[in-house]
Amino acid sequence: MLIHAATAAQLSTHFDPATVNALYPAYENRKAWDSIAPAYRHQLISQGEEALDYKWQVVPASVYLEFVRTGERYVMEDLFNQNLNAIKKLAFAELAEGRKRFIPQLINGVWAMCEITSWSISASIGLQKKGAGLPDVEEPIVELGAGITANAMAWTYHFFKKAFAEVNPLIASRLKLEITRRFLTPYYTRNDFWWMALDGRPRMVNNWNVWLNYNALTCLLLVEDDRQKQLDGIYKSMRSVDQFINYYKNDGACEEGPAYWSHAGGMLYNYLALLKQATGGFVNLFDSTLIRNIGSYICKAYIDSNYYLNYADASARLRGDVGLIYQFGKALQDKSMTSFGAYLARQQHLADSLPADTYYGMLRHLFSAGEILAATAQPPYLRDAWMPETGIAVARDEAGTAKGFYFSALAGHNDESHNHNDVGTCVLFYNGQPILIDVGNETYNRQTFSAERYSIWTMRSAYHNVPLINGVEQKEGKRFAATAVQFHSSATQASFTADIAAAYPEAAAVKKWKRSYELKRKKSFLISDQYSLITNNGKTELHFMTSAQVQVVKDGLLRFTIGEVSLDMTYSPKLFQVKLEPVEVNDKKLLQSWPPVITRLVLQLTNTQTEGNTELLFRPSKQPY
Repeated sequence: MLIHAATAAQLSTHFDPATVNALYPAYENRKAWDSIAPAYRHQLISQGEEALDYKWQVVPASVYLEFVRTGERYVMEDLFNQNLNAIKKLAFAELAEGRKRFIPQLINGVWAMCEITSWSISASIGLQKKGAGLPDVEEPIVELGAGITANAMAWTYHFFKKAFAEVNPLIASRLKLEITRRFLTPYYTRNDFWWMALDGRPRMVNNWNVWLNYNALTCLLLVEDDRQKQLDGIYKSMRSVDQFINYYKNDGACEEGPAYWSHAGGMLYNYLALLKQATGGFVNLFDSTLIRNIGSYICKAYIDSNYYLNYADASARLRGDVGLIYQFGKALQDKSMTSFGAYLARQQHLADSLPADTYYGMLRHLFSAGEILAATAQPPYLRDAWMPETGIAVARDEAGTAKGFYFSALAGHNDESHNHNDVGTCVLFYNGQPILIDVGNETYNRQTFSAERYSIWTMRSAYHNVPLINGVEQKEGKRFAATAVQFHSSATQASFTADIAAAYPEAAAVKKWKRSYELKRKKSFLISDQYSLITNNGKTELHFMTSAQVQVVKDGLLRFTIGEVSLDMTYSPKLFQVKLEPVEVNDKKLLQSWPPVITRLVLQLTNTQTEGNTELLFRPSKQPY
C-alpha cells in the first residue's frame, strides 16, 4: 500500500526533513512554550525538580542475567526505565521553564545513557547471535527497548542540541553517535530481524513492526543528516510497514487486543502521520478503508467506564490514549473517534494534568489538549459491531448507553498474535458491570513467549468461557479454528454461532460443537450448545469465568451479583452438576482488573450421551423465587 503511494523517486521529490520542525515549537521558541496551560507548566516543572537530585543508575550484569536465571524481566527494565523517565522529566521541565536550570542534570542523564552498554532489554537480547543473557556490545540489535530509547533520545537531541553545544560540543555529537551506532546503523544494514518481515518468509507481523519502524522514522527525521540515508531508510520503513498493513485483516480488528492497539493500529497512525508530514502530504493513506477500520476498532472494543474487550494479551481495564484516539479520528474524519477521545479527556481529567506518557505522546497532549477538551464528547456505545475476518462480534441492548446487556463473542483460530486458546469464548456485561469475563494475561516473564506459553493458566481454554470436551482442552495452532461462523443482528436481537469442534485436538473425540449466543435486546441472553461426540467419557464440562459473586439459589438457578447488578442464570439440573471453583489472583497486572479471588463456574454434563443440546439463560434477577 505504501510503496504504491510513492515510488523511491517520488519520495525523493516530495521529502522535506525540515517539515518536521513544524510539528512542535523549538526549545528556543519561548513564546510558544510560554503559552502552554499554567497547570501543565506547573506539573512539568515540579516533575523535573523531582529529578534534579536523581542518581543515575547502572544496570549491572546480574539484572540482565536474571531473565535467563528466573524468567524475571522487569528487574532489568524497571531499573533502565528509571533513567529514561528521569530524562523525560528533565527535558519537559526545561522545555516548559526555559531557564536552563535543568540542562546540567539532563546532560548527566544523556551521558549516562550513552555510557550504558546496551539500550536493549533483557527479554529481547536473545535476538543477538550470542543468544540471551548479557548484551553483546559488538552487535547492537533493533528491538523494542532500543527503539523506545532511541526515540526518546532523538527528541532530546532535536530539542537541546544547541543548548548542549553551549556547554560542550561533544555532548550532542556523542548522543548522535550513539543513536546512530545502536539503532540506525543496524536498521540500515540488516534485513534479518523477524519483525521487519523483509526476508520473504510468510510470518506473523505484529506491533513490533510498526512500532520499531515509527521509532526509526523519528530518528531518521530528527537525527540523520545524510539525505540519501534518510531516503533509503524511509523507503525501507515503507516496505516493512507495508507487511504490517498487509497482515491486518480487512475488518481492522487488532488480534493482539485493545491493550496493544496503541502500539499496533494506533502506532500505525503515528507512523503514517509523521510520513505524511515529512512528504508534505504526498504520502497519505488516511482515506483508505482499511486504515479507517484499523482506527475505529478501538471504538468497537469499548464496553464502558474503563472496560474494554480484552481478547488475547490485554487487560480488561485500560486507560485509553486520549490524544492518539482523537488525532487518529481527526485524520480519518471519524467523529465517533474524536468524540471518544474528548470523552476520555474528561474521564481522565486532562484539563487538570497531563497523563504519564511517551515523549511523543506528551508533546501531542501538550499542544492538542485545548482542542480536545473543547470538542464534543461522547462514548462509543455501539449497538453492534461485526469483524468477520477476525471473527469478533459485539452487541448491546441499545446504542448510546451502557445500560442493559452487552456481549461479545470470538471465533478466529488459535495462532493469532498474543494468542490465547479461546475459540468460541464470550464476555458478558450488564449495566456496565462484568459478569462473564476474559481474565487477560499475567505480567510477562520468560514463559510468556516460549514453548511453555500454554502451561500458563490464563492462556489455556480451561480458563476461558468454552467447553472442556472429554477432558480435553483446545490446542494452539492455526488449524484449531472455528468454522461455520455467523452473526446476525436486528432491532430486537443479535446472535452469534460457530462450530468450535475443530479448535480441539483429535483426543477430544468431537464431531461437532455448535456454540451459540443470542441476545434478546432488553430481555435476556442465551448461551446454547449443540454437540455431537464420537465418544463421551463423562468428562465434558462447560467452563465460565466470572468476577461476580455467584450464589446457588436453588437447583437450576444461579445468581451473579456485582455491586448493584444482579443477573440470574437458569439451567437444567438434570443435565449438569454445578461446581464453583475459587481462583486466586495474585499477579499485579491481573489485580488491576479483577479482585483477589475470581470464580470458575464448572457445569459438568452428567450423562454419557454422544449427542445433546444445552441452554443457559441469563435474565435480570427478580424476587422472590
